[in-house]
Amino acid sequence: MNISRILAVLLTGTLIGPACFAQPPASSPATGTTTPAPSPSGPSTSSAPSAGQMDPNEMMKQMMELAKLNENHKLLADLAGTWTYTIKMWMNPDPNAKPEESKGTSVTKSMMEGRFFVTDVTGKMEMPGPDGKKKETTFKGMGTDGYDNVKKKFVGSWVDNMGTGIMMSEGTYDPATKTFTYTAEYEAIPGMKTKIREVLKMTDKDHHLFEWYEDRGGKEAKTMEIAYTRAKK
Repeated sequence: MNISRILAVLLTGTLIGPACFAQPPASSPATGTTTPAPSPSGPSTSSAPSAGQMDPNEMMKQMMELAKLNENHKLLADLAGTWTYTIKMWMNPDPNAKPEESKGTSVTKSMMEGRFFVTDVTGKMEMPGPDGKKKETTFKGMGTDGYDNVKKKFVGSWVDNMGTGIMMSEGTYDPATKTFTYTAEYEAIPGMKTKIREVLKMTDKDHHLFEWYEDRGGKEAKTMEIAYTRAKK
């Protein structure tokens, strides 16, 4: 949903040695409930029928019902617009070290009548060059977010110019705290998969805060934070 996979790439050189990224089985997203989407019509059964067993007209009816927008899509619509952001990244193994900071711009637009939202991110950050010295680098990323009425979960994808993979995520929304919680997994290095947790807190209509958590040797830690402010017109 946000600038996410970049952290896995940046942390590889500094944290992969002292920590093995594998989220413990007991770790789970923040407790919350997803606002339910309309249930497809028809009797409830313990096992879903295959496409060949369903009446074609009934199948089409359910597909059309599941294609409708609901309150969950409206929640995502609140993220549409142009935002400026400040990102903090904790890349130093020393817990007392100050985070590295950078800034950028994020633009989120609705597509397909509000079923999905596409976000384009551009920013500047310090990255080590071939000689090991840091230099300013342009960061570009793109995310797609939606609510899947079949899975009854929020879903997202993320790509950026720091890698060639596509990170997929699934999440829930807690209306009591106005918080989205996503889980995902990314493989920055062959054979070394990182399970992560993303938390997006809707402060108000013009501000939201994104937090990225991952496991460091069996203990979850926040390694990135992004504060978003809606750009003034």
